[in-house]
Amino acid sequence: MSDLRSLPSVDRLLADCGPLIQTHGRPAVTVALRAELATIRANRPDPLPDAREILIRVVKSMASEAQSRLRPVLNLTGTVLHTNLGRALLAESAIEAAVAAMRAPAALEFDLDSGGRGERDSHLRGLLCELTGAEDATVVNNNASAVLIVLNTLAKGREAIVSRGELIEIGGAFRMPAIMEQAGCILREVGTTNRTHAKDYLQAIGPDTGLLMKVHTSNYRIEGFTKEVSAPELALMAHQAGLPLVNDLGSGTLVDLRRWGLKPEPTVAEAVAEGADVVTFSGDKLLGGPQAGFIVGKREIITAINRNPLKRAVRMDKIRIAATEATLRLYRDPDRLADRLPTLRLLARPEPEIRAQAERLAPRVAAKLGCRVRVTDCASQIGSGALPTETIPSAGLALGPSPEALAERLRGLSTPIIGRIHNDELILDLRCLPDDAALLAAISG
Repeated sequence: MSDLRSLPSVDRLLADCGPLIQTHGRPAVTVALRAELATIRANRPDPLPDAREILIRVVKSMASEAQSRLRPVLNLTGTVLHTNLGRALLAESAIEAAVAAMRAPAALEFDLDSGGRGERDSHLRGLLCELTGAEDATVVNNNASAVLIVLNTLAKGREAIVSRGELIEIGGAFRMPAIMEQAGCILREVGTTNRTHAKDYLQAIGPDTGLLMKVHTSNYRIEGFTKEVSAPELALMAHQAGLPLVNDLGSGTLVDLRRWGLKPEPTVAEAVAEGADVVTFSGDKLLGGPQAGFIVGKREIITAINRNPLKRAVRMDKIRIAATEATLRLYRDPDRLADRLPTLRLLARPEPEIRAQAERLAPRVAAKLGCRVRVTDCASQIGSGALPTETIPSAGLALGPSPEALAERLRGLSTPIIGRIHNDELILDLRCLPDDAALLAAISG
């Protein structure tokens, strides 16, 4: 049996830990040494490791512990806006703006002209109004917050009328009825799951009604024997009753996606032009910016929202405001948008280009991983609820055998590679691969 008394002491080991202490600090190294010694005493290996082996183990464990838990990965899932992988990649101009805001004080709520207090929304208001045609705009930290504060401002203690077919649930158990409850308003659902008529809304409107709401079913589609009331019809109905119409677009886009060969999604400008008094949408999905929730619409309503005490709880910080402003500015030049905005660039990548990349990479990946690799057709998705029934032709690599083991192996790399398992193969859809070198470097790491 191993003689545990022969193990070196913590003090003895610390004497040889100069570089490690310089990197991590003496307290952290001491804790790591004690933990390693405790593990050895509990397991009693034979023979016992010497001081050199103990130090090697501690160096490795501390290096692993020092890695950020928010690690960069290669998204080869085929879902461009993958919620679990952080959704949109920021444009270089947005990254530069965020870094600049981090490195120095910024005029976040300071009016440089008057020398007095300013408003943080002022950095984005003009751009949002210009790009959407709305009278006014404000911004919060995500679209769930946008919906919450709009409902709380306009319908607290009153009814919000919405079609049963639009009572959405999205990732993370976000449910529209739950948001309405937290906002303090009363859900009044009308119609059926697949068919809602104008008369359903008209019959529900009463003295307790606070607003009419339309919710874009961005993460599912109801097809077949269906009926919905259009936004212009709802706007007319709401205004005749003296009520506001709120249109939640969810993902939301500022441009017509057909320009880049993609299926259309309703644009924010269209929703405003159709008569909605308030339109809410996200910043980190199709818009391609940082996480944000935009609220655009009638000036008096936006003013009331900004006076709501909740606004301070859900406001954006200077870093995201800077990145959002830079992202919105890109939309002023739609001719170069796909070149500058990563989300649109990835969505618009032509399938032949991706297939050629797969053909180049297949033999090199097979040689590095020692497994079977073949080029395969793929069907990419936009993700984050946008166009859920539509796919984009793509290409990738199919790896086998033992896809589960391969997936685990690739997740364990210094830069993890995330694919998906399909038909007993690990599929790496290359639509979101920036260049060949990124994949080869990750596999070699």
